[in-house]
Amino acid sequence: MNKLLIVDDSSTMRKIIMRVLRQAEIPVETILEASNGIEALEALTANPDVNLILSDVNMPEMNGIDLVKKVRESKPKDELPIIMVTTEGGDSMREQAIQGGANGYVCKPFTPDTFSEALKPYVD
Repeated sequence: MNKLLIVDDSSTMRKIIMRVLRQAEIPVETILEASNGIEALEALTANPDVNLILSDVNMPEMNGIDLVKKVRESKPKDELPIIMVTTEGGDSMREQAIQGGANGYVCKPFTPDTFSEALKPYVD
């Protein structure tokens, strides 16, 4: 995996995700960051070679579910995987994310093993 986009309104959580990716030994060359769905779309426009998105659900401006739906207008699931990373562990939120086009779902708090398992199908 060359380029990853982390979307979360908490800069602390973005840093935690980066650290967990390193601990899980997920090979990533470039990590981009966005604090909401609108910034994420701007980052995707500027970086069309992003290979994977990790996105929170609850964010200002544009939430993660709306981001997934917007990305799916131009990028199918097999072309650009999106994994939701959120505290929203309920079945209804998970179902909403998957129906909206997310490839997977990781609940906070998470471990390096949790990430490794969720990203395994998308890692080179």
